[in-house]
Amino acid sequence: MRIFAGIVVAVVIVALIYSFGPGDEPAPVTDDAVSVEVPVSGIGMIDDARINNADSEPGNWLAYGRTYEEQRFSPLTSINRENVNQLGLAWVKDMGSSRAQEATPIVVDGIMFLTSSWSRVFAIDAVSGEEVWRYDPEVPGETGRRACCDVVNRGVAVYKGRVYVGSLDGRLIALDAATGKHIWTVDTIIDHDRFYTITGAPRAANGKIFIGNGGAEFGVRGYVTAYDADTGEQVWRFYTVPGDPSLPFENPELEAAAKTWKGGDWWEIGGGGTVWNSIVYDPDFDQVFIGVGNGSPWTRVIRSPGGGDNLFLSSIVALDANTGKMNWYYQTTPGDNWDYTAVQDMALADMEVDGVMRKVLLQAPKNGFFYVLDRSDGELLRAHPFATVTWATHVDMETGRPVENPELDYVDKPKWVLPGPLGAHNWQAMSVDVEAGVVYLPAQDNPLIFAMSEEWKKTGVYKRNPGSMNLGIELGALGQIFVDNAAEQPTQKGYLKAFDPLTGEDKWVVEHPHYWNGGVLGTEGGLVFQGDALGYLTAYDKDTGEVLWKFNTYTSMLAPPISFAIDGVQYISILTGSGGGDLFAGEPVAPVPLPASATYGNYGKLLVFKIGGNVELTAPTVVDRTIPEQTLGDMSKEDIGRGERLFGAHCSVCHGLVARSGGVIKDLRFMGPEKHELFNQIVLEGILVSNGMSAFDDLLSTEDTERVHEYIRHRSHEDREVALGNSDAARLTWLGD
Repeated sequence: MRIFAGIVVAVVIVALIYSFGPGDEPAPVTDDAVSVEVPVSGIGMIDDARINNADSEPGNWLAYGRTYEEQRFSPLTSINRENVNQLGLAWVKDMGSSRAQEATPIVVDGIMFLTSSWSRVFAIDAVSGEEVWRYDPEVPGETGRRACCDVVNRGVAVYKGRVYVGSLDGRLIALDAATGKHIWTVDTIIDHDRFYTITGAPRAANGKIFIGNGGAEFGVRGYVTAYDADTGEQVWRFYTVPGDPSLPFENPELEAAAKTWKGGDWWEIGGGGTVWNSIVYDPDFDQVFIGVGNGSPWTRVIRSPGGGDNLFLSSIVALDANTGKMNWYYQTTPGDNWDYTAVQDMALADMEVDGVMRKVLLQAPKNGFFYVLDRSDGELLRAHPFATVTWATHVDMETGRPVENPELDYVDKPKWVLPGPLGAHNWQAMSVDVEAGVVYLPAQDNPLIFAMSEEWKKTGVYKRNPGSMNLGIELGALGQIFVDNAAEQPTQKGYLKAFDPLTGEDKWVVEHPHYWNGGVLGTEGGLVFQGDALGYLTAYDKDTGEVLWKFNTYTSMLAPPISFAIDGVQYISILTGSGGGDLFAGEPVAPVPLPASATYGNYGKLLVFKIGGNVELTAPTVVDRTIPEQTLGDMSKEDIGRGERLFGAHCSVCHGLVARSGGVIKDLRFMGPEKHELFNQIVLEGILVSNGMSAFDDLLSTEDTERVHEYIRHRSHEDREVALGNSDAARLTWLGD
């Protein structure tokens, strides 16, 4: 009943171990390396039997969620309530990146395997912090533009002496665990004209490697593939949404699913349904559970104008691990209209439900309801809200369907909706404490005001743009929509809660001032660890939520902590560095405080703690956030308004809403004279492509680029004036002036 969770990392084709400096630029692409003979060694020898019996070696962290169950609960007790106040830093490693760090390390036999941004892979001595090897898959810099949500990676799978990673540009790579040398590479992408990526972790079980992909926002069709772990040969592939109905369907399930897509040319736009995070193997039933993502575009009236559930979007799907045939499915959000993916981590457990012992699957997806399913057949057992939910009133337990709130239909008028696209819970890991009957859950209230795209409202037609995000909602004028409806905006906040999935009650709740916080680890030592947006790694009493220990890392965190033990010494480890899906939100507006990564810089580091650790972490210099004085042109307000729409549509996804970055990607308000001078070359010629800023000459003309540039200057000027006390409030938008 254990579930393997190896974490996907992007690692590619080179048979060398590369060194790279402290910068964050991916290496240039080279030709694929020839496969090499695999040296025989005892490093990384994790197999199914070992993962199935992971509790017999609690000092190791053998899979993404520690065991096949993926409960992320450590049985170690050497660090506990009584001595956690003596916890100190044992060692620290600079990851050489200023981008988000999201990986869960695998720790086996004294070696830690993990990934960093741009899909780089590391093997590290877990006691000393010394690097054993590193591998750079040399992801092309222009791939950064193809990634919805930063150049991140969530980890590796270690299996039978090999390390498996998925690269941002869509490759699945096998490396020798002892040396880091390349063994084989498989291109997982079915259509290179579409913006497919991999950010999640591969899973390994039964001699196979399972991997999905991302890219729904850009218009792709989702699928999951199983590869032979030894050879890399494809064993099976399961598509999550139907393709062109005029062509033969890949299986009977997709033929039936196509009947739930009504009208429209969804296969031309993409359809979506990418499996970009959670894939869980269940040895009890020899099946793989996949969490399926959102539709492409988000808006169902465009994607499927005749209605329908749009299977298998936003669903949990059980597949036969050997054949890929579907056993059952449960759809959390029929006809998804809000980017409510069901790709959030799933955990397996044996629990007593209504007096009967059940083998259950637990998930808290984006839509705000916590689901308990019988994993033998997908029967819905519980569905309780765990955060603020306004899009639906409840889940009908007779039908298993959510009951939507018709007042929040945004087809005719913009509406604030909770959860927003970041979800009530995103990919950040939860921890399941079966004995206590609770889940330690990082949750959030983060609304978005949804509005149909101007293009669709004017014409009733939506055309896919191959080089940009295709959401169906309005992005270009979103700043103006925010301002016009600011009075009705719901409160933003984050939570850490001990949540009972059977009763829907909170045992305790800790409120965070910022919503975008890190994953969670529970331990038998009576502790719950979480890193947060303000830069603190905190240990809470798992029974009460009381703060027992706190450490300032000076960097915001998203990655989950893990715990391992070597030679009788227990360690806690975590990666620092934020970003990911929250790049769009940008700099928060008071009273939400600045995240640590905006205050000090987004320093990617690997921190490892033990009782009595005494390594000092030097406090970085506070970032100078003084906006330079701007030289404004004489461009008309109409042209600046056009620049704002273009910025919102093409630039805000990385550089932040209304040109206010959250501290990860460059804040364009702070550009100096040299960057202003090079602006057109950066945007149109791609001179910073090695940093992930590829050319946008396929989307922007020279004239439009100048409009965007002038809009940024005016936004900088507005915020500088506010900071200097020369204006009552920033206008934040030029639309409609």
